[in-house]
Amino acid sequence: MNRLKKGDQVYIISGKDKGKLGTISEIMKDDKILVDGINLAKKHVKPNPNKNETGGIVEKEMPIHSSNAMIYNVKTKKPDRVGILKLKNDKKVRIFKSTGEQIDL
Repeated sequence: MNRLKKGDQVYIISGKDKGKLGTISEIMKDDKILVDGINLAKKHVKPNPNKNETGGIVEKEMPIHSSNAMIYNVKTKKPDRVGILKLKNDKKVRIFKSTGEQIDL
């Protein structure tokens, strides 16, 4: 079970965007994640008249490793670690380590 999922609000703990909050928009292979508004890179794009695209410099979100992000606990307003709890009906749920509350409701 993955500790981070699409739509989770995360806190960046390392890198050039350290201390920022964002929402996961995509989970990629090799433990990489795309976070909205985080790790923006400038990309030079050629114009393509067939697709009606203008050329220029575009800011694009680049993936970061999932170990550089922690899930954000809204109630404590701090980043938190994620634990896995197995319920009596053999279903696994994610919990916040500090409070023990379920993340998935």
